[in-house]
Amino acid sequence: MKAKRKAGILMPVSSLPSPGGIGTLGKGAYRFIDWLKSAGMSVWQVLPLLPTGYGDSPYQGCASDALNYYFIDPYLLAEEGLLTAEECASSDCADRRRVDYGKLFRERAALLRRAFARFDRSAASWKKFLAEGEYADFALFMTLKVRFGHSSWTEWPAPYRDCERETLDAYARENREEIGFWQFTQYMFLRQWRALKKYAHAKGVEIMGDMPIYVSADSVEMWKYRKELFLLDGDGALSSVAGVPPDAFSDDGQLWGNPVYDWEKMKKDDYRWWRRRIRRAFGLFDMVRIDHFRGFDRFYAIPAGDDTARRGVWLDGPKAELFRGLEHCRIIAEDLGVIDDGVRALMRETGYPGMRVLEFSFDGRPDNEHKPFNYPENCVAYTGTHDNQPFAAYVEGLEGWGKETFLRDFRAECRAAGIRFCAHTPQTACQTAVRLLFASKARTVIVPMQDVLGLGEEARINRPSVFSAENWSYRFREEDFGKSTAIRLKRLAERYRRDANRKR
Repeated sequence: MKAKRKAGILMPVSSLPSPGGIGTLGKGAYRFIDWLKSAGMSVWQVLPLLPTGYGDSPYQGCASDALNYYFIDPYLLAEEGLLTAEECASSDCADRRRVDYGKLFRERAALLRRAFARFDRSAASWKKFLAEGEYADFALFMTLKVRFGHSSWTEWPAPYRDCERETLDAYARENREEIGFWQFTQYMFLRQWRALKKYAHAKGVEIMGDMPIYVSADSVEMWKYRKELFLLDGDGALSSVAGVPPDAFSDDGQLWGNPVYDWEKMKKDDYRWWRRRIRRAFGLFDMVRIDHFRGFDRFYAIPAGDDTARRGVWLDGPKAELFRGLEHCRIIAEDLGVIDDGVRALMRETGYPGMRVLEFSFDGRPDNEHKPFNYPENCVAYTGTHDNQPFAAYVEGLEGWGKETFLRDFRAECRAAGIRFCAHTPQTACQTAVRLLFASKARTVIVPMQDVLGLGEEARINRPSVFSAENWSYRFREEDFGKSTAIRLKRLAERYRRDANRKR
């Protein structure tokens, strides 16, 4: 049977219109799913659900598979009698357009502690959750984080820093209540998430998750499992960190600073840690986008302690061997960036769909793989990703040769797709871009909500390599999800056979 053509929306949970200072898994999320159904959309792509770390980035989480307790909806807890309406209201913020991460850091855990104090710990599901111990490491790590003033694990006293067994066992016995609280955050998140996912499925909407390839240096994995997972020097410190080399956009390259994996060591147990991570991700999502997929072929390793990415070297990754037996998994490979024959071979061997980004297509080269005319069916196509400018802002910023090339390429792509070219304003260009994407051969197309609405630079999700309070903080309001916008999307979905409600 031929695979269905799909369309969906990229919307971080944090951007949902929820009370409480950030998007949550509460009523705002349910209303968004209703809106997706009314718009004929069948996919909701989220960003990583990890607890945010440095710079509030969901790609710098403190554990590879922990869940962001900021997303727990206080009002749903109130419906269970765990919070009062007044307590929930105290978490609200005046600014509904930006996440106030500072307020969340100061106040959200305290609010959830009140809920935990009223929680019935005799429930069978809670006892089962604790017995499974899936989040025990995260809970202990966060308990120690709180005790040591949220400093990095590298700054903890030696017995805790070095995970001395007797010290940690004694600490765990003495701090059962605090450890129980952090496990409670994961338990409640999962309860709310599973209910939301079930509701999405009932509405014909699947959820695409996002998995960062790397973990943070200040993470559970680096603290407790660094010897098993990462490239270290003779003293047990990091020998290399992740990034990408210098290119036309950056003379120094990008220094991400994440630990890089010791793939040779991982190979000895058939990549058990990675396989477990992928399995757990599919317990949360219907499909999973893996960030920086090219790193499984070769990865860029920069000497630890360097200030730039100039001195890095390319080293071999596990290639397709890691994914042997996982070819059936609905993985989307983020194959952007430096793509060579090794990456192409990896994509062929796994069979996973790669990504195409319309914003990358307007360079005058007829063979550019991001031009819709060149899309294969087996790909997921975007107007832009969370790291791109909103499409309207991209168009508005063009000038000179870049603008001329954009208009020439854009017109040619519209002509090839048989759609009317219209780019009088950045907003009309954005609407045309969305139509062009829907008309393409790509089996799945995803449009950031910013581009659905034709928003500008103020609505950008992230500016890579820039530390800013505007990163990861933009939020939508209820009025942004209008009926007319849903009707426009549904007509596109129907016209190009991507309607989730269409009988096949």
